[in-house]
Amino acid sequence: MDKKEIKPKKQKKPWPTKDAMEQVYEMKLWGDNESNFYSGFGSHNPKIIAPYLDVVKSFLASFKKPLTVCDLGCGDFNIGKELVKYTEKYIAVDIVESLITYNKEKFKEENLEFHCLDIATDDLPIADCVMLRQVLQHLSNTEVQSIADKLTDFKYVILTEHVPEGSFIANKDIISGQGIRLKKQSGLNLLVPPFNFKVKEKKQLLSINLNDNKGVIVTTLYKVF
Repeated sequence: MDKKEIKPKKQKKPWPTKDAMEQVYEMKLWGDNESNFYSGFGSHNPKIIAPYLDVVKSFLASFKKPLTVCDLGCGDFNIGKELVKYTEKYIAVDIVESLITYNKEKFKEENLEFHCLDIATDDLPIADCVMLRQVLQHLSNTEVQSIADKLTDFKYVILTEHVPEGSFIANKDIISGQGIRLKKQSGLNLLVPPFNFKVKEKKQLLSINLNDNKGVIVTTLYKVF
């Protein structure tokens, strides 16, 4: 009798984020502006991105020696492209390999690098300041905790999250890549359980009310050490 071929079992991925994010771009689930890649309304609406760029540019320009910046979840780079000139080095990271390949071809600056990484499982680049703009809101608490543990390596964290307006119960868990906590009337707060992220200083840079019960986009600057 012939022996049956024994195939190795496929290893389960710890989190479904990579597949989910690839699907977002392939199926244009965040919309389509006739580009190969489109990171959605929140990365292209002038009423949302113009105030954000103003406050982040102001922060970056306040240093005599420009900071090195790591942009985690850089997306289609519609926002990051405006910030590169204010940094010593700008390191843009995303989990979607085809998106990073596209960005490398489209955006070229001497002080700009692109890397394809899973920020929950991979080591992060070294930088003074890390930016996470509406990234953690898509991730499970397990992934958020993994990332938060690495944020202590940066001096500054600029975190932007879409949260409900008014009071809410923070950090309800979700499945990565399947919507954000807003659908559970929740939002992310790294400073409270289960994350308990420790910072030296906290400063809210911006709050944009989307009206019609669509929540608030809040940008906060944390000084970590």
